[in-house]
Amino acid sequence: MVSGDKSFSIGCSGRGVRSSSRDNPITMVEHSIDQQFRMVKESGVFDYIARLPSRSNLGEYQTAMHKYDLRVEQPTWYYLLGRDEALLLDNLLICREVGVKHHNIMTFTHHADGHALTDGEVVDHYLKTYDFGMSHGVEPSFEVHVNMWTEQFKRVLQVAKQVRSRGVPFNFTMDYSHVNFKIGNDVELELSGIRADVESGQLLIDPFEADSLCDQWLGDGIVRLVQFRTAAPNQGPNIWSRNEDGSPTRGIQYPITRPLPGEWHSPWHAYLLEPSKHVIRKTLAHHLHEESSRLRCITTEMIDMPDYGMGARYNLFEQNVEAAKFIRKTWQQSCALHLAGLLEP
Repeated sequence: MVSGDKSFSIGCSGRGVRSSSRDNPITMVEHSIDQQFRMVKESGVFDYIARLPSRSNLGEYQTAMHKYDLRVEQPTWYYLLGRDEALLLDNLLICREVGVKHHNIMTFTHHADGHALTDGEVVDHYLKTYDFGMSHGVEPSFEVHVNMWTEQFKRVLQVAKQVRSRGVPFNFTMDYSHVNFKIGNDVELELSGIRADVESGQLLIDPFEADSLCDQWLGDGIVRLVQFRTAAPNQGPNIWSRNEDGSPTRGIQYPITRPLPGEWHSPWHAYLLEPSKHVIRKTLAHHLHEESSRLRCITTEMIDMPDYGMGARYNLFEQNVEAAKFIRKTWQQSCALHLAGLLEP
């Protein structure tokens, strides 16, 4: 960490605070709120826990926050327009009540009536959310995520431009795992509407490429929050899990450390982590070099759920601890190289 406007916080997703093992595979059953806070605090590598309290457990969260001197920040929730407007406003009020400064928002691609949201509808949604949230001291930030309007990656900068034309900053949460797992996967690239652009070289999504999508988002100054989940290029589905309707999952989580025998369903190769790690390297280098950087939080997002860690036998929380250690080590190295004049932006 550094002082001044280059400081940022590192947190752990509440969905990843789970002591799983070969004998205790990852499920949706969570530890108590008190135990989650204790684990995050005792790890010594996190500044906050990222989970949104509900009205029913708000008191438990407030008690745990005080007991462990650990704040809640960058909580995430998902919203379906035409159904969840009141829920969104109430969640912003909950954020205010527990001192959250940034609410991470995922908005589904389609409206409750079935039509796909237009850019204009997303812009209007953002502006209304921003006005309400900021009036209560809570910044909204819209996340890139599968099944959400942002899965059409090219829309992000289009919407950001329209929002800023209204005199309002566009806050963006960059979770590049939702891009990295699509590298080399024609079906996934088609779902994002970018297969032709990628094949022609007009759009680069590999973060090792200059002027990749990662570089474009960073360079546009929209990145406010970051989520860090390691995901392998062209990763296969999570074969140890199924969606609620029985359909196959996607594969958007790759263990950050070598799994022990029986902990993971597929061969593991360290080099497949590099695109995910390079996004963090690029993000922190950009944050150090650019006065325009607006980065405030990085949350580790090794989580449960079918497309991610459900059914795996590795220790889910330790995956998040290792992810946080990587962020902190990379930051220290970046600062040292920056001071020596050796860090390239």
